Amino acid sequence: MDVYFDNAATTKIIPEVREIMLETMDVEYGNPSSMHKMGVGAEKYIRYAREVISRQLKCEASEITFTSGGTEANNLALIGTALANQRAGKHIITTGIEHASVYNPILYLQDLGFRVTFLKVDSSGKVDLEDLRQSLCEDTILVSTMAVNNEIGTIEPIEEIAHIVKEYNPNIVYHVDAVQAFGKMILYPKRLGVDVLSMSGHKIHGPKGSGALFVDSRVKIKPVLYGGGQEKGLRSGTENTAAIAGMGKAVEIIYGRMDENKSRMEQVKRTLIEGALQLQDVTNHSGEAPHIASLSFKGVRSEVLLHALEDKGICVSAGSACSSNHPAVSGVLKAIGLEKDLLESTLRFSFSEFNTVEEAEYTVKVLGELLPVLRRFTRK
Repeated sequence: MDVYFDNAATTKIIPEVREIMLETMDVEYGNPSSMHKMGVGAEKYIRYAREVISRQLKCEASEITFTSGGTEANNLALIGTALANQRAGKHIITTGIEHASVYNPILYLQDLGFRVTFLKVDSSGKVDLEDLRQSLCEDTILVSTMAVNNEIGTIEPIEEIAHIVKEYNPNIVYHVDAVQAFGKMILYPKRLGVDVLSMSGHKIHGPKGSGALFVDSRVKIKPVLYGGGQEKGLRSGTENTAAIAGMGKAVEIIYGRMDENKSRMEQVKRTLIEGALQLQDVTNHSGEAPHIASLSFKGVRSEVLLHALEDKGICVSAGSACSSNHPAVSGVLKAIGLEKDLLESTLRFSFSEFNTVEEAEYTVKVLGELLPVLRRFTRK
């Protein structure tokens, strides 16, 4: 049996997405900025995707900017808002468990002279709200947190965070990295108090190289790419019509069956965790997100177990895929206070609508066979 449990890294494109992408490449392949009919034909796909996404977020279509993915969306959100608002202050607040596409732009801004506060999180990975209250100051211009942690699946209290931030100063920009939440839960940024929100297409069965950024019309933001002024001047460069159309179609379909998918993923996750905890020396530190499970297997290095599972047809991750080619101890696992002997023994299992309970049961069976053997080998 082949099992793909690495959907937090990327997902399989669904047939409807492939079809609309082929239309834009084979038929409506004009430059969407061109004035002739081929350009107009291409532009309608971008307008369609913008409207689909704005409907799901309950915002204006004009508040959606397309990017090349979640990384670019996060960079634009952070660097663009920081530079646009620096006259009001140069203090940024984030957490120690953010994705690299947030953490590294924040470090870049720190190099530019911005002061950064990294909030503590509790043992489940949730932001310390009292630490947030104590960290806000007159110089604070930007707060950035993720909605769902990409390694352990913690759902952050973004509405409470927004309330604290806006109560202190309504002019502070609150950015949410929603890459792991988009398509998995209902997100209405304006109702939540979120000013800027990042999304990605390839986490929800859309194409790689597709992403979007919600920016409230009241927020000041500078572009980080300059050129022909596409996307209302916020993201220059000829739009990737195929990727944008594919993302729009994925959003339309996935949100249409979100409840069904969530229930299926929760069942797969529950089966895997309950089965794995029956095995010796297995620890669960999974958050509430339906599509991510994080388990530690004491006495076995994660890379060793990962490849042993791969040999049995099971694909999982040893943390964020963005750093999987350069194994290191996870900052997220450190931040939640995981025991030292478990830091390098943790795997992430992540699910999609294509996964089944039978796959989870097979994975538990394989784990039961592999763990005693690998532990004996490790002790030697």
